[in-house]
Amino acid sequence: MLLKKVSLYFNTLKYLRWCQVSYRLRYRFLPIRKGRLRRLQPLVVSKWPFDAPKVLKQSLWPGRRVEFLNKTGVVNSAHDWNDPAADKLWLYNLHYFDDLNAGGSEERVDIQKSLILQWIEENPAMHGNGWEPYPTSLRLVNWIKWCQRNEIYDDVILFSILEQAQALNRQLEFHILGNHLFANAKALCFVGAFFSDKRAERLLVKGLDLLNSQIEEQFLSDGGHFELSPMYHCILLWDLLDLFNLAYSCKNALVTHHKDEWRSTIENALEWLKTMVHPDGDICFFNDSAFGISAAPKQIFNYAALLGFNSNNVLRRSSKCLHDSGYSRLVKGPFTLFFDHAQVGPDYLPGHAHADTLSIELSVGNQRFIVNSGTSEYGSSRERARQRGTDAHNTIVVNKENSSEVWGGFRVARRANVYGYHSWEEDAEVSAEAEHDGYCRIVKGLKHLRRCTVSDSQVLIEDELTANFSSARVHFHLHPDINVRLIDSYTVELIGPAQEKVTFESRSSVLVEASTWHPEFGKSTPNKRLVIPIQSSFLTTKISVG
Repeated sequence: MLLKKVSLYFNTLKYLRWCQVSYRLRYRFLPIRKGRLRRLQPLVVSKWPFDAPKVLKQSLWPGRRVEFLNKTGVVNSAHDWNDPAADKLWLYNLHYFDDLNAGGSEERVDIQKSLILQWIEENPAMHGNGWEPYPTSLRLVNWIKWCQRNEIYDDVILFSILEQAQALNRQLEFHILGNHLFANAKALCFVGAFFSDKRAERLLVKGLDLLNSQIEEQFLSDGGHFELSPMYHCILLWDLLDLFNLAYSCKNALVTHHKDEWRSTIENALEWLKTMVHPDGDICFFNDSAFGISAAPKQIFNYAALLGFNSNNVLRRSSKCLHDSGYSRLVKGPFTLFFDHAQVGPDYLPGHAHADTLSIELSVGNQRFIVNSGTSEYGSSRERARQRGTDAHNTIVVNKENSSEVWGGFRVARRANVYGYHSWEEDAEVSAEAEHDGYCRIVKGLKHLRRCTVSDSQVLIEDELTANFSSARVHFHLHPDINVRLIDSYTVELIGPAQEKVTFESRSSVLVEASTWHPEFGKSTPNKRLVIPIQSSFLTTKISVG
């Protein structure tokens, strides 16, 4: 057991960048304290209108009642901001103040202001979840948008914004990097554009420099965000649109100077998103993904159109490979198949990765039929580990092991490497294939090869394992709206909510098991999964209509 733990840590830590290690040590042993924060004077605000769609759901009601991640609560006292009985992510959401820019927020200005003042009173500097850099970053942007929209510039609120910005500036998340550091940079830009003095200008310059280095680092040449989660891609794309909007709104020459650079990144990111959207208009569930955390694709496209991007809601209907990200969209007839041939993610930042290599998702018409299991929670629980595991995805599990060693909530040790990707299209069909070596750590020389072929009448999934194994099973998780009718040991009929019928056939016996799908955080929906025990090195699965 000790050796296994040592192996997990070694094979996780060896991928980290030196700055992640050094900053973690720095923040652990030299934390900033309240006494080191300065009250900044004077307060000079640059007033500008900020008009952006309000797409998030209401999360604040009278009586200080709140709801996040499908769980409700009440903020009655200082204790409730950091209640140890509450989930960490839920508490983070409490400190974000997303309701300030949610649907119908103009009707809740009084109770929103009351909660802002309560937060200031009950959250002293550098104490509790609210002063951690990520919630601070999101809250600063939300408060500034709210102040500008409602023309509220109370000194106590402005002083708090400055104090929070100063704290953020001293604890930027170089120990994490990725989307966290991007959020830090965005917040510094908003604060720097909000106030009009030399200190604010320094924050703005720092935020812009950091932001532009991270755009280059985090957005791949095919437009995808490098953490390879469609949900986080949506979050970061919305951030980019907000920054582009800021450039128009604040008229600050330091910000507008970068507008054209951001435009190119946004255009590529919009095209990436169109490729990774199901015909029903919403995202795929690869890696950490769920509905309701980010804006929906349609809302993102609408926001982009308001800002002058040529982004209508016409989704991609054709096949396309996102080579740098490692995803393919295969389209023929009624079928839209998504194929994950991606690496785990940035070597130094696999926190949102799942062991889902070579997994697929499939829609027939506008109906999802085969789905990955989604994400309903973070943390280090057994359920979190299960949802990240190969078992929760539409691919092969060998010897009951994961294809990559996901552990500890946000960590990955030894991980699958993907090789040999190839795709081709003919008049009658489109195909893609790849292989991974994730199981070589279990059985020497054992690789998983998968070929997906889509034609007008069927989808063919061909799997091969290149060495002997003790046990292997391939899973296909069904959308909760899909009913299953057994025809024989090798064939089942899948029936959609509009009575659309799809035949699922395999050369090995097909088992039907109960499972769960997790479309949102805090939500678990019963569904079925098809399980095929693999008896030989080859397995062919056919999904057909007509």
